[in-house]
Amino acid sequence: MSGLTFLIPIALAMGGLGLAAFFWAVGNGQYDDMDGAANRILIDEEPGGQDRGNGERSDDQA
Repeated sequence: MSGLTFLIPIALAMGGLGLAAFFWAVGNGQYDDMDGAANRILIDEEPGGQDRGNGERSDDQA
C-alpha cells in the first residue's frame, strides 16, 4: 500500500506533463496542417538540375 502512495502522484504528474505538452503543441501550431505533408510527398516534382535516378539529368546538361 505504501508503494501506491509513491506511484500515484508520479503517474498524475506524468499525465499532467503530457497534457501540458499537448496544449503547448496545439498552441504553437504543430497540428495546423495535418494533410500538407501527406500530400506533398505524393507530388512528383523534379527540381531543375537534380538527378532522376537513372543517370540522366533533368535539365539536359552533361
